[in-house]
Amino acid sequence: MTASQHILVVGNGMVGHHFVEQLRAKAPTATITVLCGEPQLAYDRVYLSSVFTGKDRAELALTSEQHYREQGIKYHLNCWVSRIEPQSKTVFTASGENYHYDKLVLATGSYPFVPPIPGHQQEHCLVYRTLDDLTAIAHSAQDSQTGVIIGGGLLGLEAANALRQLGLTTHVVEFAPQLMAVQLDVAGGQLLTQKITALGLGVHTGKTTQAIVAGDECRYRLEFSDGSFLETDLVVFSAGIRPYDALAKDAGLAIGAKGGIIINDYCQTSQQDIYAIGECALWQNQLFGLVAPGYQMARVAASHLTGQALRFQGADMSTRLKLLGVEVGSIGDAHARTPGAQCLTYQDPIRQIYKKLVLNDSGDKLLGAVLVGDTAEYDTLLQYFLNALPLPAAPESLILPQLSANTPTLSADLLPDNAMLCSCHNVTKGDIVASIEQGHVELASIKRCTKASTGCGGCAALLKSVVDTELTLRGVAVNNHLCEHFAYSRQALLHLVQVEQLTTFEQLLQRYGQGQGCDVCKPTVASILASVWNEYILDNKHVALQDTNDTFLANMQKDGSYSVVPRIAGGEISSAKLLVLAQVADDFQLYCKITGGQRIDLFGARLEQLPLIWRRLVDAGFETGHAYGKSLRTVKSCVGSTWCRYGVQDSVGQAISIESRYKGLRSPHKIKMAVSGCTRECAEAQSKDIGVIATENGWNLYVCGNGGMRPRHADLFATDLDTPTLIRYIDRILMFYIRTADRLQRTSVWLEKLEGGLDYLRQVIIDDSLGLAAELEKQMAGLVNSYACEWQRTLDDPEALKRFRHFVNSPEGDSNILFVQERGQIRPATLEEKQQQQRIPVTMIESEEITHDMV
Repeated sequence: MTASQHILVVGNGMVGHHFVEQLRAKAPTATITVLCGEPQLAYDRVYLSSVFTGKDRAELALTSEQHYREQGIKYHLNCWVSRIEPQSKTVFTASGENYHYDKLVLATGSYPFVPPIPGHQQEHCLVYRTLDDLTAIAHSAQDSQTGVIIGGGLLGLEAANALRQLGLTTHVVEFAPQLMAVQLDVAGGQLLTQKITALGLGVHTGKTTQAIVAGDECRYRLEFSDGSFLETDLVVFSAGIRPYDALAKDAGLAIGAKGGIIINDYCQTSQQDIYAIGECALWQNQLFGLVAPGYQMARVAASHLTGQALRFQGADMSTRLKLLGVEVGSIGDAHARTPGAQCLTYQDPIRQIYKKLVLNDSGDKLLGAVLVGDTAEYDTLLQYFLNALPLPAAPESLILPQLSANTPTLSADLLPDNAMLCSCHNVTKGDIVASIEQGHVELASIKRCTKASTGCGGCAALLKSVVDTELTLRGVAVNNHLCEHFAYSRQALLHLVQVEQLTTFEQLLQRYGQGQGCDVCKPTVASILASVWNEYILDNKHVALQDTNDTFLANMQKDGSYSVVPRIAGGEISSAKLLVLAQVADDFQLYCKITGGQRIDLFGARLEQLPLIWRRLVDAGFETGHAYGKSLRTVKSCVGSTWCRYGVQDSVGQAISIESRYKGLRSPHKIKMAVSGCTRECAEAQSKDIGVIATENGWNLYVCGNGGMRPRHADLFATDLDTPTLIRYIDRILMFYIRTADRLQRTSVWLEKLEGGLDYLRQVIIDDSLGLAAELEKQMAGLVNSYACEWQRTLDDPEALKRFRHFVNSPEGDSNILFVQERGQIRPATLEEKQQQQRIPVTMIESEEITHDMV
């Protein structure tokens, strides 16, 4: 290709834009013209629905007109091509203009398939594909209450999320017997349906829509072939896509039997001067509907145009995403269709997790995988699959819960150089290594250089692992930066906050950070500020940093309701307070459950009810139990020497004293404690972060245990302590943990990674080897003395109370939250029960004072 040749690109979607970027990088002087049919240049279609969560449309832009001008790229917006004449190498537009080309690149993408259902052309029957489509959906939603998505694949569920974010009662109708039938097996599809249904969405699989007619209660009625029907105000079709190949077909280019512009390994069509890339292209009878293969085609086409030998050899269609908050992953042969394939399956119905490995006949290679509910192993499994790496001797260990530290991991140095790390931008391990060899030693610099992890971001953890491994092999110190906005570890940030008396995220970001912050650094800094200064977390300067549970001082449940968990220190409660809890539960019709931490949880509260409930509880002497925060949760106890004939110390009194001291303490992760009155250990203290067991001579202190998916027995730290010494050691341990642990690191993992382990911790805490003991005790005393119940503070703050309503512009509650009776209590209604309107009336208890404050 010479500088005088004119490269004409039809289409400026994600793939078309990626081609322009690749070509400009390889040929800085090439003449490039882009014909874009939409009114704006390329934007990120993957995150379309984020517009409905407040993201500005401009944030989706992948480029700008100014950038194209600076790069010498000509462009024309709202420019629809009507005809191509390969003989004269001319493209004609609908507006009457024509453009000559030397090489033509078709990046026309695809269009939404709308089944020819009678009634599909009516108003409020829309598609989900472009920003203009989003505008139409938002406009229609303004006078709609219910919306239906026809199509239960990837795009359909993304569209369902968009309707849900618009506040509509949302249903998904799918012809296949399950959701995501291409990517998931039957069991995975069933669990996905359960999890999405629990969020309040209706899922109707195995349904064929025969007609869209006028409805009785809603605008329309969908009539199904089995005689059933579903009424709705809005219909969005997301039943798949079809390649936009009409231009190519009219120009005489070879087209596949079922559509798609046929290309060779260099992305050339049957006319060698015309290339096709992305969703419009058909390679070896395959269409690719994901952006990553399109990016690879763009790279190949740009390579071929500049005389290089890169070839398109197909693309991996594995995918990991979060649909409506549900983690889903699919790798390779998810349906085990390979002859001789064997399956290993793990199912956890309690935590709603499903994982399946598909192995070859000898069981030493991974052919595919399905992950629903937890995709933590996706990166590791993908590398085993893509690189045909030999599996561990016990491959099931790759998906089983991590019950020990011996769970096998895939070391980054075992990956070959051609291992694909970032499929969005076709970045291999070799590309990362080359970048490091060129002098890029910062993760942010490597990402800018290679574009790895700048697409969907799913490869971020694997990328960091590879970078850290390669830098270590070269003797370069590996940083532990919190994120791209702070070139500091959590420990360093806490130190800066303390030393420089920084009290807000903005102060810290301005002095030591860059950018606007992210979902990693904001809650981390929020936790640090709370651990150091113990200020009210819903203060205007802190509230935007909090996650959902902290924002509403309650744990959100699967159906969108919240739980109420008052503190019951040591598990001791009077009959008077029990009566208060019973009366509140009756008045607000809440589900009651005694927890393993010896508390009473009240489930089923609506957002707008939380202040009303807590006013009653606070007036009765209850405090928040901090079940929503990364903080001290409970101090469990047995009855001890007061009642038990085996007890040797007052375990209840000690537990209450300890819980009263550390209540509200914010930390890197949740903290649980227990006090047992004798070695029979009824309070299970040896499975807690801090465990205390009575002896005839005092108290034994155990540290850094935990239950959960990876249980760890606590370590005996010190024996026969008197109470003042016991509290002094706990003060020091907790503050040392808060100062030195990583983000979201449990005490068990912290101790395992602490250099020197338990012996070192004893030296610091007991022997004061670092000279920190007095400082740690002083800091803890400051936190203890500044404690205030967050719900009491909220009830006294009219501005804070305004946050507790489901809709910003309406006092109405969430109509999707419905309950039914079971075993004498409520539980969330299933989809079928909601459809049958088996509702339990909700009694609204109004407080004149609180209602007035919330207005």
